Amino acid sequence: MRPVTGPARRMRDDAHWPILENRMDEEVFNISLRKFLKMVGVSSQREIEQAVGRALQEGRASGTEHFPATMTLDIPGLKLNVVFDGEIRLQ
Repeated sequence: MRPVTGPARRMRDDAHWPILENRMDEEVFNISLRKFLKMVGVSSQREIEQAVGRALQEGRASGTEHFPATMTLDIPGLKLNVVFDGEIRLQ
């Protein structure tokens, strides 16, 4: 087995990791997680850019605003529901 570094290393340090390691393919998990996060990141950015463009065109934004934003990560099968708060600044 190859050495584990980065985020996967931190997961392995968790007390529950040895139990999980015997029941899942770590490489498949990491690849699917990265694909999901990439899809979310790229798609979210595109949607936000389009929404800002529409707001500017329609006069609902001037280009100097700060918009509070939230992102919810929901994985019912894992009983995970986390809300991330942030801000989108136009200037």
